[in-house]
This record gives sequence, C-alpha cells and structure tokens, in this order.
Amino acid sequence: MKYGFVFPGSGAQATADFAREAEKAGWDGLFVAELVWGMDAWVSLAAAAMRTQRIRLGTMLTPLAWTRPWKLAGETVAVDHLSNGRVILAVGLGANDTGVENFGLPTDRKLKAELVDEGLDILNGLWGGQPFSYDGKHYKLKPTQFQPPPPPVQKPRIPIWVVGAWPRMKSMRRVLRCDGLLPMKMKANGKYDTATPDDIREMKAFVESNRTLTTPFDIIIEGETPGNAPRKAAATVRGWAEAGVTWWIESSWSKSEKALIKRLQQGPPSL
Repeated sequence: MKYGFVFPGSGAQATADFAREAEKAGWDGLFVAELVWGMDAWVSLAAAAMRTQRIRLGTMLTPLAWTRPWKLAGETVAVDHLSNGRVILAVGLGANDTGVENFGLPTDRKLKAELVDEGLDILNGLWGGQPFSYDGKHYKLKPTQFQPPPPPVQKPRIPIWVVGAWPRMKSMRRVLRCDGLLPMKMKANGKYDTATPDDIREMKAFVESNRTLTTPFDIIIEGETPGNAPRKAAATVRGWAEAGVTWWIESSWSKSEKALIKRLQQGPPSL
C-alpha cells in the first residue's frame, strides 16, 4: 500500500513547503484540492514539483464537469514534465455545495456526468498529440498545429483516478476507462455513502472482470490515522489493504496547519 497526504491549505509556497516535508517524512503522494475559484491547484503543484524529487503530486479532486478539458490537458502535461512524470489526476463530477451556482455552472448530475465523460475523451485525445478532433454533445474540437504541447512523460498517459459510485453501472463503467477508483456507495435514494471494505471487494471484482486496459489499477481510500499510535494506525488501514485498497490518503480538511504538519512529520502508517 502507498500513502498520500491531503494538504487543504492554499498557495504555491505553502504547498511546496508541505510537499517537501511530506517527502522527507516518507509519504508517497501529496494532493491538493482543485476549486472552481481559488488558489490555482496546478500552480501550487508546479511549485511542489520544483521542491521534491520522488513524491507523487495530484489533485483530490478535479471537478472535471466544471473544467475546460483542453486547459486541464495543458496544465497536467506541464506539471508532469516539470516533475519528470509524477502527476496523478483525480477527477469527479464535483460537489454542488462548493459555491458553483454562484458562477452559473451546471449542477444537474446527468449533465455533469456527460461533461465528465466527454472531458475524459478529450484529455486522452489531446495527451495523445495532434491531429485530434472531437465531435461530442457538449464539446467539438478541430485539429490544430498552433504550438501543441508535447505528450506527457508518463506512458501511455497520466494516471487518472475517478470517483465510482457503487452499484451504479454508468458510474462504474466510467471507472473501467481509468486507472484508479475513488469509491463511493450510492443508496437507493440517490444519496452518497462511504464504502465499506466489503463494498471494495465487490467493486474490485467488478473491475477485474470487466476492465480491458492493461495499465496498473489503484483503489484509493481517504481517512485519518493517529501518528502517535502505530499499532492503531496499522489496524485502521489493514482491513482496507486486505480488501484491495492500494492507496491510503491521509485526509483532514478541518485540522489547523500546525496539527497537519505534526501529523505529516510523524510519517505514514506501516503494516
């Protein structure tokens, strides 16, 4: 299992400092939020790339339905090159309670799902290089030779993690196109719930039976572990690892920066 840490702070300098400390403490990944309006996540990750050598860098997560996919394609490639291939892109539909209505962005789940699916098509197409054209319901692109960026360092592409709602098959079929699962459970009333280890086993079996891509596949869980109680921390993550989780993301959006740094420096759990 690999271990990542979410930095909920803002600003490129703070993110770079935090990423450097995360790498020194033995964490495998550093992840930041990408907001509709706020300090730019990819500028912050670029700064982190300049201060680190090993740690993976990514978002947790990018609301692809509200993001221009061609801009995101360029941003991810830029940081992928700057970091020598250490970028991970995590995407989802986006939570409606983050102020998006103030910007006139879509909140309908079906529409957002369509935009995410087309956005994934465009990301993969543009990463593959020109000429690339696309004729979708919401996006239409023509090939261009005006200063196209190089392809990503990572082959065959930058790894994409995506939210998958179990047992919604439309959502899970989207997972099959990607390289990692951010698992959620959807109740009969349409509300989201936290997945359990048993849910992970079912989702993992579904992916293994239906995914045709040959690239590595990750399953990611967010949570909190105590840095001063190694046995308790190990017990917290062990059940997830046994169910098939490959990344544990230490995630606390409410702790003070001082508390976050303390937990960061205590290092990841150890099984």
